[in-house]
Amino acid sequence: MPKPETLREHKHLRMFGRLLHNPNLWALNRKSAPGAFAVGLFVAWIPMPFQMVAAAAFAILFNVNIPVSVALVWITNPLTMPVMFYGAYLLGAKILGHAPQDFTFEANWQWIEASLTTIGPPFLVGCLVLGIIFSAIGYLLISNLWKYSIMFKWQKRQNK
Repeated sequence: MPKPETLREHKHLRMFGRLLHNPNLWALNRKSAPGAFAVGLFVAWIPMPFQMVAAAAFAILFNVNIPVSVALVWITNPLTMPVMFYGAYLLGAKILGHAPQDFTFEANWQWIEASLTTIGPPFLVGCLVLGIIFSAIGYLLISNLWKYSIMFKWQKRQNK
């Protein structure tokens, strides 16, 4: 995990200033860890630049661990993004009742503008739904793992 000092001095995170001095934003505990997973997984599904800054902002807003939130947005990377976002598009098309369209991605502004009205709505709906689903799963999974690890430690102490 990145050190708090490294993240506090990051050029894009410095804008949060004194907000970054809250100790709970850097602690891993039973409340901050599940929330951090929820924040990071939700932001990972949002197709936007500077996801790390958004994850840090949401972590500050919800008072959860910043390093975990920021690290989890790297789930979306050049290797995983095509599969994840195409799946989001297909889900969004199904939810909105649209037939999936054939398209080829082009990395230019004209293609993005043209796509906003055609594949944009299903894509954004799919991203939002998957963001909510994965953040809920992440929150519940980490919360339960934390609880069971504590129960396991208590049992181990009692058996000694």
